[in-house]
Amino acid sequence: MSKAVSKVRAAKLELYRKQGKIHAKAVDGRFNRLRWAMVGLTQAIFYGLCWLQWEANGQLRQAVLFDIAHEKLYLFGLVLWPQDALLLALVLLIAATGLFLATALAGRLFCGFACPQTVYTSIFTWIEARIEGDHLARLQRDRGPLTPDKLARKALKHTLWGLIAGWTAITFVGYFTPIRELLPLLVGWEVGPWEGFWVIFYAAFTYIQAGLAREAVCQHMCPYSRFQGVMFDPATRSVSYDRQRGEPRSGLGPGTPAGDCIDCGICVQVCPTGIDIRDGLQYECINCGLCIDACDQVMTRIGAPTGLIRFASETELAGPARQPRWYRRPRVVAYASLLLVFAALSLWSVSQRSLLRVDILRDRGVLWREAADGRIENVYLLKVMNISDAPQVLSVDIDGSSGLEIVGPKTITAAPGSIAPLQLTVSAAAGSLPAGTHPVTFRVFSPQEDTMQTRENSTYRMP
Repeated sequence: MSKAVSKVRAAKLELYRKQGKIHAKAVDGRFNRLRWAMVGLTQAIFYGLCWLQWEANGQLRQAVLFDIAHEKLYLFGLVLWPQDALLLALVLLIAATGLFLATALAGRLFCGFACPQTVYTSIFTWIEARIEGDHLARLQRDRGPLTPDKLARKALKHTLWGLIAGWTAITFVGYFTPIRELLPLLVGWEVGPWEGFWVIFYAAFTYIQAGLAREAVCQHMCPYSRFQGVMFDPATRSVSYDRQRGEPRSGLGPGTPAGDCIDCGICVQVCPTGIDIRDGLQYECINCGLCIDACDQVMTRIGAPTGLIRFASETELAGPARQPRWYRRPRVVAYASLLLVFAALSLWSVSQRSLLRVDILRDRGVLWREAADGRIENVYLLKVMNISDAPQVLSVDIDGSSGLEIVGPKTITAAPGSIAPLQLTVSAAAGSLPAGTHPVTFRVFSPQEDTMQTRENSTYRMP
């Protein structure tokens, strides 16, 4: 009898999970509130950051802007150029290593609380629930015939989805084309081909991913879910069912020993990806913690301790073995060390970053020449790149080289983000230096700003 009841309940859960789109039951709890706090935080940053203005050289500009046309990235007071690609690579390495570290410590926290797919699916699902009702009403409406009420509700829902997807796309493009310039252009659709393409593509992408695909992205499309397991170890905490405490499930028949699990199935009903956490760790699980909130409510109602489903490690669930400290876990130590190294390299790169870049080219046609007064001259071409966002009047001198002097102009004007050429002639009295090649260091600097200077090495040849 108990086996028959168990099979019936299992069949009902499978039927619930497999019939069409998943309509998860709403649940309140600490993890659900944390998820919505993350939704609010991430969307306040995403939708609001592009509207912030920053003053530089007496002019206002967008604080965060990827100006691809002019090959610049504005981050508040910092202006990055293609030559700063190493710094951007370090930032990406920090983000990836931080994600790996969080995964090794507590599973797929990013997926459950901060992933854009999770965030926008939560927003779209909330709109759906406000218009079509709770999960049972939505499930019944999906299976029912097309009525005027159903058509009206579906039309309103998809209209709101489309508006949110459209505004999300406009905001996204607003980080590449200043959003205050983009909005007037969109009114008459006077945008360029690239802006137009990305507005349409990103709006459709958001609408399909968050509104239509939803859990299918986590189940079948997300690559991270496929390789996340290589970052786990037995001490990694993730959403887990305490089988020793919960099994055998109660309600399987008279005289059957019963654990704390009453087999209500609510953990499946609230799961946004439709899995049964009691089947063990599964790659579809996004560690959102909603099943924990739901199970804790049930445990409270029946007078049992909460935590039947909780964040726990394999080591913890296996028995009384003590959970190892993080510094005793090689995987965690390695990720934390890499994170610190990449962060230190990034800070060092920013502190050592020069706003001037200089390339020096010698005149290959003439190694040296003799002037009318008998002095020996070498000719150089300096290419000075000003990567600041202001024009600079720069001077050039020879650093610490006795006997050498510059003949002719020693100043150059460089516009922001431009490369300015300057031809230099360096001379020395005949016989003042031994014959051969001698090192020479050119210093390019701004007389007005002490921080605007750089040095570049070259050679001087004496016959």
